[in-house]
This record gives sequence, structure tokens and C-alpha cells, in this order.
Amino acid sequence: MKDMWEQLHRWWEAGTPCGLATVVSAYGSAPRQPGALMICAPDGTVTGSVSGGCVEGAVYDLAQQAVLDGIPVLERYAVSDDDAGAVGLTCGGTIEVFVERVDRRTFPELGVLLQRLRAGDAVALATVVEPHGSVPAGAHLVYRSGTLSGTTGDSGVDAEVAEAARQLLAQGRSHMFRPGSDDAGSEAAAPRVFVNCLAPPPRMLVYGATEFASALTRQGALLGYRVTVCDARPVFTTPERFPEAEEVVVDWPHRHLAAEAAAGRIDHSTVVVSLTHDPKFDVPLLQAALQMDLAYIGALGSRRTAEQRTASLRGAGVRDDQLERLSSPAGIDLGGADPAETALSIAAEILLHRHGGTGSRLSETEGAIHRMSPAPVVCRPAAS
Repeated sequence: MKDMWEQLHRWWEAGTPCGLATVVSAYGSAPRQPGALMICAPDGTVTGSVSGGCVEGAVYDLAQQAVLDGIPVLERYAVSDDDAGAVGLTCGGTIEVFVERVDRRTFPELGVLLQRLRAGDAVALATVVEPHGSVPAGAHLVYRSGTLSGTTGDSGVDAEVAEAARQLLAQGRSHMFRPGSDDAGSEAAAPRVFVNCLAPPPRMLVYGATEFASALTRQGALLGYRVTVCDARPVFTTPERFPEAEEVVVDWPHRHLAAEAAAGRIDHSTVVVSLTHDPKFDVPLLQAALQMDLAYIGALGSRRTAEQRTASLRGAGVRDDQLERLSSPAGIDLGGADPAETALSIAAEILLHRHGGTGSRLSETEGAIHRMSPAPVVCRPAAS
């Protein structure tokens, strides 16, 4: 996602307008979630996507028009009306897409946004997608750690946007809301604002510089993780062997993990996978990892290795409730065995944990394919 903002910023700096389409709401089996982007560059090329391909052509036309006239548009796409030949989603879901022209005049806050993203900060971009009164469509605000750049032109709305951005960043969710609405049902008399929470990509720490690690590094990068490969053996732990990794570190695994935790560089979204096949590396690493709030902890190995590892961890004082968080052997049963297939199996289990899926074949399940998360809770700021 950061790459797309970088691309947009290059055109912005050059003084060349682009078209930007953003998914701002999604319901049902929508193919893309709020925050998905599509950039229409000055040369006519397109980067990104707002659907599975169903409405891209229509959105492209809207973006081209927005570049020409500078007028932002909020468009809703639902199931296509086959009789009328209308453009719609074949997936059965519904999305709203906000399309706007981006240049230095329409989006002066883009430079601040890129500065924050480059620094690795969690930042929220708020965009007015439906105007009301003096609050225009297309107004942008950038929020980070209590600091707000930009304005809607209404100080009261700005304050509500800042508070909503703070809450949504804490939840790690993007969401549409109406500042200024009250409990009496006056939502129509308020602007709609989409808050896009842009957090740094989650980390994947892969321990053990093996061929399995090389394959898992590719999978992790494909899924948007910032991947680190770490091993205590320098002969195997070289950047050339892991070109998709953000960093390759020579260190003892447990010592590296402890240092990353002490420096505040891991959090509840971090994934840790041990591929060392060596108890002297595995056990102290997993003992440390199981004390931390991590998204996923997995270790490769046979059934016998897993049993011996569990016994060693218990002997080291790891509790049974902590051991329940360990995926050992790591992965789900896909029937594969080589490094690429094993990496896919582990990546699938990581996604299972992240999204709460069932692991069943979709052809054997019923209901919506794409699970919609509950709407975030956004509370209005307390009256002063």
C-alpha cells in the first residue's frame, strides 16, 4: 500500500494531476475492503483495484472525468441489474467508491501523509466523501499522535474527526462516520467522512536460514509482511539467499527476539516462525515467544520433534495454556511436502488465525464467502 502512495506522491510533486479511487464502504461479499485504492496515472495506466474487476472500467471513467473537471464523486456499486445492463458487482456485495482528482491544490496534505508513512508511523487519513453545509467533499485531514494537518473548514467537525481517527487507529480499523450527527436521527444533516487507517505492515520473523525459510519469506512478502530472517550461522544467513526479506540478521534467535521486543519493534500483529530443526535454537526462542502477545507462533518439525519440543518447553517452565498458542507442527494439512508447499501450508494457517476462518473448502460451506468484521466503535468526544 505504501508503494501506491509513493507513486501518487511522485505525480503530485511533479505537478501532474492523477485520479484516485478509494473504497470507502463495503457490505456483503465485497471483493475489496475499505481503504483499497486504484490510481489512474496521467499516462492512462492503472495501479491497484477497487473490485475483482467488475466495476474497474466504470471507476476508471469516473477518475478520468474527475481529473478533467476536479469534481469528486461518491459512487455506489451493488449487484448488477442484468436486465438494464447496469454496471455492478457480480459477487453479490456492495461497495462505495470515492473518486477524486489529486494534485497540490486538491490534496495539499499528501506531503505530510508521505512523510509519516516513510517514518513508519501509524497514521490516519480522513476524507470528506459526502459534503454538508460549509464542509466540502474532498477535504483531507491527516492525523497522528494528537497532531492534525488539514481542515474541513469547520473546527467542530475537525475535532470530531481527530477523535475518531485516534479511536480507529487504536482499533486498527478504517471506517466511515458522520461527525456532527446526534442521537435524534439527524444523520442526513451531517457530512460523511472516511477515516483510512494506514499502519505499518505487520512483521514476520523467520528463524532458521533454510530453504523452507526462503519459500516462507516469499509467501510472507506476498501477503504484505515485512519479513526478517535470522539465524546464528553466518554461512547460511546471507541477503543473497533471501532477496524478499526486508532484513537478514546473524544472531541467536532468542536473543534477536528479545532485542526486538525490548526495542518496541514487535506487537500483537507480529508472526514468529521457527524453522531451525534444532532444539538449542528452538526451545529458548519459543520459550521467549510464548511469553509475548503475538499473532502467531509456529515451529516446523515432525510429530516426534513436536512432542520432544513440547516436553522440553514444559521442562523449561512453559505453562500448558501458553503451549496452546504454539502451532507445532506448523501449517495446515494441504498434502504437500517440499519447501514451497510447506510455506504455503504455514501461510494458510497464519491467515486462518488472522481472519478466523474454518479451513474448510469453500465449496463445502454456505453463506457469505467474505466475512465482514463488526463495525468499529467510534464515540463522539466528550463535551467540554
